[in-house]
Amino acid sequence: MDENFRDSIGTINDEGKRAWVFPKKPSGVFYKYRKWVSYILLVILLVSPFLKINGNQFMLFNVLDRQFNIFGFPFWPQDFHIIVIMMIIGVIFIVFFTVVFGRIFCGWICPQTIFMEMVFRRIEYWIEGDRGKQIKLSKQVWNADKIKKRVLKWVIFFIISFIIANVFLAYLIGSDTLLRYVIDGPTNHINTLISLFIFTSVFYFVFAWFREQVCIIACPYGRLQGVLLDNKSIIVAYDHKRGEREEGRARFKKNENREELGIGDCVDCSLCVKVCPTGIDIRNGTQLECVNCTACIDACDSIMEGVDLPKGLIRYASEENIEKKEKFTFSPRLKGYTAVLVILIGVLIGMLFLRNDVEASVLRLPGQLFEHKENNIISNVYTFKLVNKTSNAIDNVHFELISHEGTIKLVSNNNFSIPEKGLAEGTLFIEVNASTLSGDKDRVEIGVYSNEVLIETTSTSFLGPRSFN
Repeated sequence: MDENFRDSIGTINDEGKRAWVFPKKPSGVFYKYRKWVSYILLVILLVSPFLKINGNQFMLFNVLDRQFNIFGFPFWPQDFHIIVIMMIIGVIFIVFFTVVFGRIFCGWICPQTIFMEMVFRRIEYWIEGDRGKQIKLSKQVWNADKIKKRVLKWVIFFIISFIIANVFLAYLIGSDTLLRYVIDGPTNHINTLISLFIFTSVFYFVFAWFREQVCIIACPYGRLQGVLLDNKSIIVAYDHKRGEREEGRARFKKNENREELGIGDCVDCSLCVKVCPTGIDIRNGTQLECVNCTACIDACDSIMEGVDLPKGLIRYASEENIEKKEKFTFSPRLKGYTAVLVILIGVLIGMLFLRNDVEASVLRLPGQLFEHKENNIISNVYTFKLVNKTSNAIDNVHFELISHEGTIKLVSNNNFSIPEKGLAEGTLFIEVNASTLSGDKDRVEIGVYSNEVLIETTSTSFLGPRSFN
């Protein structure tokens, strides 16, 4: 097989210039399923930042204020270890999924593909027509008809990019903040307005010009795929054994027995190439540019049906299945990924169950020694910080010593409140009788109470005289 096609990507021509891709509008069973999946995911993506569970935004990634909500559960910087575990699980799951099903994530779930193929590309078909009309329009001189169609397309693309940018901003700063900025007026929040237009410009650039090159050039997942795939991975594959046979592919002729003649079932119609959104020929085998969108499967099945040949010439299959007709088996490699994934998910569930609604930290004030008071009382000064991870204020909060007999005195009121999704901080003194100390540096356990209910415990070091060791 001529492997020259692997020397460059599919969107670059022989002269090194951009080869614009004009994919034919796909249709078929897989495309219908993809539309349903895409529309459901689009609704989830657009609605998620505006949904609330127990007062918490469903999805929030506010890096500046260090607030994160995942599925309505709030996470704070103190929960960073949980976020890290989640990210590791996500990476391993993608790796596991890629080893089994190839780049199916890109074709069915990736927001870039969904917006490009199910939103922007469909608008393009509506305004400019299918592949042939788009090619003709691109070569056409800039007359009134071309200007009208292009300007209409660009304006709609910009409006949709602006909407996407607003939703993206709602994920970053919170939907309530975004809506408040809109009500206040854009002139009162110039920095946010500038950010919004930067995001809009980026999305417009990606979907109006850069397009499929995001998947081919910018996204590292295509390169990762080359490392992860093996001959057992189920991918969108061309059955070259059946399609080529001994004599290769040939145009279809009526009443011929292609199997007897040694001619493959591929009728060389090139429809699989014309519908490909990244402009490749799937018959050349697994390629970096393939996003497993299944458009070639639908196109090939429609041709096979028309010439009365079995469907599935292009299908979801592994190289092993095509070469040796072997079914998919769970390899030791996959068992290893599964074991790691199960362990990490178990760790995550354990962390979520152990996670408290209140995070407490009590630290000795730097540079301060203990104070020896009357009646043999030793006093240490501390700073405290209490983080409320819930959507409700916590009232009547106070501290009590659990491990030692003694008292805790706050510089301000001994009873205070922690605001919802906020923190309370201040200074306190811990006073303990020297006779109860076991050394010059004890660990004391402190209970945090709300209305006499223990809501959190923490510990800190307590300094005393060395003579009491």
